[in-house]
Amino acid sequence: MNNAVRVSYAHVGAKVNAKHVASLVDYFERGAKPERDDGYGVEIEHLPVRNGTDVAVGYAEPQGVEELLERLRPFYRADQEFVEDGHLLGLKRPGIAISLEPGAQFEVSIGVLHRPEQLREIYSQFRAEADPILDDLGFRLINYGYQPVTGFADIRIHPKRRYAAMNDYLGHVGQYGLNMMRCSASTQVSIDYSDEADAIAKMRVGSALNPIIALLFRNMPYFEGNPSPCPLMRQRIWDKADPQRTGLTPGLYDRRFGWEDYAADVLATPMMFVDLTHTPEAAGMSEDEQEYVAFRQNAADVYPDRPLNDYEVGHLLSTHFNDVRLKNFVEMRHWDSLPIERAELLTATVGNLYYDDAHFARLKDFFDGVSEVEVEAAKADLQARGLDARPYGVSVSQWQAALGLMDTLSAIPGDPVHPAVFQS
Repeated sequence: MNNAVRVSYAHVGAKVNAKHVASLVDYFERGAKPERDDGYGVEIEHLPVRNGTDVAVGYAEPQGVEELLERLRPFYRADQEFVEDGHLLGLKRPGIAISLEPGAQFEVSIGVLHRPEQLREIYSQFRAEADPILDDLGFRLINYGYQPVTGFADIRIHPKRRYAAMNDYLGHVGQYGLNMMRCSASTQVSIDYSDEADAIAKMRVGSALNPIIALLFRNMPYFEGNPSPCPLMRQRIWDKADPQRTGLTPGLYDRRFGWEDYAADVLATPMMFVDLTHTPEAAGMSEDEQEYVAFRQNAADVYPDRPLNDYEVGHLLSTHFNDVRLKNFVEMRHWDSLPIERAELLTATVGNLYYDDAHFARLKDFFDGVSEVEVEAAKADLQARGLDARPYGVSVSQWQAALGLMDTLSAIPGDPVHPAVFQS
């Protein structure tokens, strides 16, 4: 673990258990797909807003999100529901899962896909089931990066112990944490990796390149009821929410960086939310002893001195929100919530760039030797100057041409009820 200290000085004074590091590395190794599969996972978060007022719709209010889930229940598998403390919070069937973000944002997770056009096929079935219910309940699901009317202070988080802990933690650290939890919505695309080197290469290219793609697909016309103040407001929200678990992965652009370094960073970070519900040694503890907010404790302070099980590993990885996140796939997290046509184009773009060997080789060559400081400078340039930026010395229009993104379907609105509303 001394190498991890040299690669990154994040959490340099924190202890890390070597058995826990080995558990995460094993998890990453088992996620590798040496034989090409070229799969996609796509998550589209929707903002629920009331017809007529565009005010955010909550989980528990009459004719709200909880009722939508209840009425969708027959379309999904009864043995794969997620229920906590008597509240239905998630649904699942082959190919699609429904879950909720803290402010009742309605997340649709689709995959594994092997062709980007499969996304619309599965999503259309979801909408065919959901839209008649939504019409009856008097609200709709829209695709913006942030609630159009309602501010974060007027949205209650829904009843999930994890989110209560996050609310406590993020309300005391950084900036925008509660805005993110309650009001933001994203599109995320996950891709496969073949081995450690491939995973790290995709993380590096994705962290450097995807903010440019995010500008081209930007879709946050509002922030706290006003026009969005930044070209990439989603990026600003996440970068500021809790810098010890967001933004660029510490040490990623050091040539020695590997899975052990990523694991060490995850394990050394304060956990934010402790979950011991699948830790055998915690059997018999009360709910308050098994799940609680953690401002200082990290994995070594909480988990036993033994290899971690997959649930524990998955929980730890889920509490990090870097621009590009490593699980048993590479998860790219830069983009605002998009209407399905744009989400399909984004997915196809990701496939064209990261699964086409010739394209990806050119991207790796271009970003070879780039530093963390240079990536941060490019992000700042995009944030400050928008379409006038020159990330890595190249104009945005040149990037558009190089990436094949002269048309990002930007004329398709995130809310068909307001067809003229777009982020400037």
